[in-house]
Amino acid sequence: MNPVLYAEDEPDDVWFMQHAWETAAIGNRLVAVSNGQQALDYLAGRGPFSDREQHPLPCLLLLDLKLPVKSGFEVLHWVRAQPEFHDLKVVILSGSEQSSDVTLARAFGVVDYIVKPASPARLVEILQERKAAWLAQA
Repeated sequence: MNPVLYAEDEPDDVWFMQHAWETAAIGNRLVAVSNGQQALDYLAGRGPFSDREQHPLPCLLLLDLKLPVKSGFEVLHWVRAQPEFHDLKVVILSGSEQSSDVTLARAFGVVDYIVKPASPARLVEILQERKAAWLAQA
């Protein structure tokens, strides 16, 4: 079962997602990276992520938009420019509710756009509601 790559720079958000992931009983391993460049390196199999046995390609990318080094939109642009990632499902998980962000993300073909919930319990609900759609055929 392929992992899910989670690009998020806030350690608290990563902790809450890991907890919610376990609570929602999602079998895919969640792999967190803390900036956009690390997400690109993981996907490209560069540097510390070059061993595909230890770092297999993800079946889903959970992507924050406001990332250091490379923004979520830069990551999204790169992903969609790579033929091998044309079908990679991407879910935006961002604090931004700006319609321009939502519109641009949808133009890049994201499968979902989630505004980060304030409550950890709500995050669990979202994962339980959407995991089947996000991870179908994963």
